[in-house]
Amino acid sequence: MKTAFFADIHSNLKAFLSIVNLFKKNNIDKVVSLGDIVGYGADPNECIRIIKEISDSIIAGNHDWACAGKDTIQSFNPSAKEAAQWTRKVLKDQNRDFLLSLPLKEKPNDAIYVHATPCYPESWEDIKSTTKAELCFETFSQQFCFIGHSHLPAIFILNNNGNISKKSREINTSNNSIYIINCGSVSQPRNEKPLASCGIYDSEKEVYPLIRVKYDIKNPQKKIIEAGLPPYLAKRLELGR
Repeated sequence: MKTAFFADIHSNLKAFLSIVNLFKKNNIDKVVSLGDIVGYGADPNECIRIIKEISDSIIAGNHDWACAGKDTIQSFNPSAKEAAQWTRKVLKDQNRDFLLSLPLKEKPNDAIYVHATPCYPESWEDIKSTTKAELCFETFSQQFCFIGHSHLPAIFILNNNGNISKKSREINTSNNSIYIINCGSVSQPRNEKPLASCGIYDSEKEVYPLIRVKYDIKNPQKKIIEAGLPPYLAKRLELGR
């Protein structure tokens, strides 16, 4: 069974469609959205429409709840605040209700799906270091925890000896290790690589590769500017940070 994971679309329709096309070519059995459908970009309603069509599981992200008015935007930087306020104005009522209905966490079989951390998902913290990963490993019993949020693809591995290592691209899971897997971001990457990212776990082959896809960055950049959103949000798409 092939399960596709993605996160942090941030209303970037062009990047999102590049990922959707990839799924179609890879005969995906299950699609999991790990949060932050909206925010930053100029196509929130269309991205939500597609999410509803293709996803089997959909988790809430901090921008989803903030743009729907469920969470405060006080901790956001000025550009993120402006984008959230703009998104609140343009969201269709049914899409706002949809975002408000999304869960913080799901626990299917031997996995857990969450946007930020499995321990306190509503605090919207990042898992960037093995130290933080160690704390999070103590809070779940499943073999896999799939996350997004940081916009930084990473795989944290807890082996049988209690040691934690970190990888960035691909793993073979044919052992008894436990994993926290960040699938990276569809939009607004922060690893200086301006590509859309996602991951596909093949449970039969027991492999998980991170996949990066090129897309026409100028298209969402133009839409951001035309919508009157901060130009910085357009610029950072090509910078990858």
